[in-house]
Amino acid sequence: MSEHDHDHGQPHGHPHAHPHAPMVPPPTELKGIRNVLLVGSGKGGVGKSTVAFNLALGLAAEGLKVGLLDGDLYGPSVPILAGIQGQRLTQNEAGRILPILKHGLKLLSLGLLLRDTDAIVWRGPLLHKTMRQFFLDVEWGELDVLVVDLPPGTGDIQLSISQLVKVSGAVVVTTPQELAFADVLRAVKMFEKLSIPVLGLVENMAFFVAEDTGTTYWPFGKGRIAEHCATHGVPHLGQIPIIAGIAAASDAGTPLADDQAHGGARLHYTKLAAALLPKLT
Repeated sequence: MSEHDHDHGQPHGHPHAHPHAPMVPPPTELKGIRNVLLVGSGKGGVGKSTVAFNLALGLAAEGLKVGLLDGDLYGPSVPILAGIQGQRLTQNEAGRILPILKHGLKLLSLGLLLRDTDAIVWRGPLLHKTMRQFFLDVEWGELDVLVVDLPPGTGDIQLSISQLVKVSGAVVVTTPQELAFADVLRAVKMFEKLSIPVLGLVENMAFFVAEDTGTTYWPFGKGRIAEHCATHGVPHLGQIPIIAGIAAASDAGTPLADDQAHGGARLHYTKLAAALLPKLT
């Protein structure tokens, strides 16, 4: 046997293990928070943050105590969606961060600590430190669900969360194109590798109803995403339509699921929340 054939002291059966590698502590089960629910997507531009926010409102409408953590540190959207831009976070006497209460939700976002023009150019360790602070140094109180709006794709923040806290499950948001579903599968595989259950998929911008005729149109095709979900064993939670005024409502901080003027949207998010309830503890 040549010197190149030795295993260099690595443990048998674990060819990639390092005998002196640091032990990673198990994820923390957050006191007072029954469920941590991640909302992610394989790619950007699918309306993930809008779905996360309105889903949180839908869960609150079901009578749950809900918090929303804006985990998209690169592009925090919650302050605009909630109409709280310009507000600043405060601390209690113990030095713990106090989330902002709006629309019946407890809200926290890095956007409340930044100016609109600030750019986030951080490496993994700083991202991990920030997420740790947002989970463990915040006075969340008693919550049935803490919804976490993730950045798109698969990256450091998703890995950090899986190492930091015990997660109940994840919801993946997509649009109905075939190309988008390829990215969904990457996100699903990521959650599986992190031992996070995928509770289901939400089809956003799936269809629209013409106001003049009442005809329903499916611009990206009908039924294909549900078929893909069945093939890959991913629960299909529901479809959210394209709704006139959604951009204006979001920009104005009047979320659709909390706005009686958009009853159709409210109904869709209520159904989505109801479909998730049996999957939460």
